[in-house]
Amino acid sequence: MPLHKKILIALVLGLFFGIVANLFNWNPWIKDYIQPVGIAFIRLLKMIVVPLVFASLLVGTASLNDLRKLGRMASKAMIFYLCTTAIAISLGLLLANIFKPGSIIESSQKSTVIKAVGNYPSEELIQPQSEPNIVNTLLNIIPENPLESLSKGNMLQIIFFALTLGISLTLIPGKHSKPVIELMDGINQAMMKIVVLIMKLAPYGVFALMTAVFSEFGFGIIPSLFSYTMVVFLGLVIHASVTYSLALKFFVGYSLRRFFRGIKSAQIFAFSSSSSSATLPVTMRICQENLGVSKEVSSFVLPLGTTINMDGTALYQGVAAYFIAQVSGLTLTLGDQITIVLTATLASIGTAGVPGVGLIMLILVLEAIGLNESSISQGIALILGVDRLLDMCRTVVNVTGDCSCAILVNSTEENLENNSNK
Repeated sequence: MPLHKKILIALVLGLFFGIVANLFNWNPWIKDYIQPVGIAFIRLLKMIVVPLVFASLLVGTASLNDLRKLGRMASKAMIFYLCTTAIAISLGLLLANIFKPGSIIESSQKSTVIKAVGNYPSEELIQPQSEPNIVNTLLNIIPENPLESLSKGNMLQIIFFALTLGISLTLIPGKHSKPVIELMDGINQAMMKIVVLIMKLAPYGVFALMTAVFSEFGFGIIPSLFSYTMVVFLGLVIHASVTYSLALKFFVGYSLRRFFRGIKSAQIFAFSSSSSSATLPVTMRICQENLGVSKEVSSFVLPLGTTINMDGTALYQGVAAYFIAQVSGLTLTLGDQITIVLTATLASIGTAGVPGVGLIMLILVLEAIGLNESSISQGIALILGVDRLLDMCRTVVNVTGDCSCAILVNSTEENLENNSNK
């Protein structure tokens, strides 16, 4: 049986078993004996993310004889990611304006849901956040200590250092650069082999993760927030199936059937892990093996996408900001909604691809449109119960966007090379 089918079966079984565990209050047992299996699986994948990204990106950069190609790939990827992020959040706001999810929930429901979630989120989450600043964002890309960046997994700084070192290796004599490149290529090959070995454990890890999530929350809280949940879900489906499909068909004429069949395993794992960073090794493998993306493109575009491509998260923020503002009695003007688009797009740059990061970004957006701390706290508490489920859905969209960008960059680069060889 193909691996993606095994993972899908494990996902369904985990969902079912988790709901049963929630109904019979088996959650403490699940946390003690089942959840650690899922955590161990995620840690195994996260263990190889940093060495995989650093080694593959360095080797890919050092292997490029034409540095202009690197500049082209970076420009295309950045434009694609930022444009689709802006489209995603605009789509979220459009759907929120049409369906107005905050008008359905009543004050009594609001109080009940907040109480069920556990009053307000922790003070650490609701503490004032600094608004995104383009100059500081760019400066933070440059690492003061590359070893510290590697140890902390700061992906943008790792990418910057790997690119700088890779370019430098192309500018020094081959007798000095060749041993370094061969060493990093060996590390890269070893990391990809570890991915293959870890993925044999994927069905067990996915089952454990899904069981833990749904044993804690179940579906009991969703009816109160049904309209909000459905608007976010509808937006994610539209963006994943329409926006990326149009981009692939219009710009490079890529087969949509091949695309969506090829990324199934990455999407399933993204859903179960809620982490685009943890999914990165799987995404790199399927892009190279299933989608025909070259190693040099996938090793650059996909790590970059994991860091700055937050389409699913941005769309969710548009709906969530509108929903919370509506519940709080605030009417969003066109200017407020433009502010949401700009703030969320900028905040997506450099945000880690880990579970729950969307809430931190959402706080920045809510502060930007003028909501006070009390309204933000109650609003976050209100949506917290369904956030984990929506986090799983929006991670699927993030990973789908990464794969589509890799195909677009790879196809346009191949066309340029073919035209230059004629």
